[in-house]
Amino acid sequence: MPLPKRRHSRARGRRRRTHWTLTAPTVTECGHCHQPKLAHHICPNCGYYKGAEVVAPK
Repeated sequence: MPLPKRRHSRARGRRRRTHWTLTAPTVTECGHCHQPKLAHHICPNCGYYKGAEVVAPK
């Protein structure tokens, strides 16, 4: 298995890591109760998903 002959510089490693950023989760508005919810998740407030009640609300 090949091994690196020389150590990579700090700049080279940091240049590679520039894209390691965190992104905020996508928050959308519930179509039923208009409360904020995560995209593609059941609404924690009313229990609806895609216009149908999936779970009973707490």
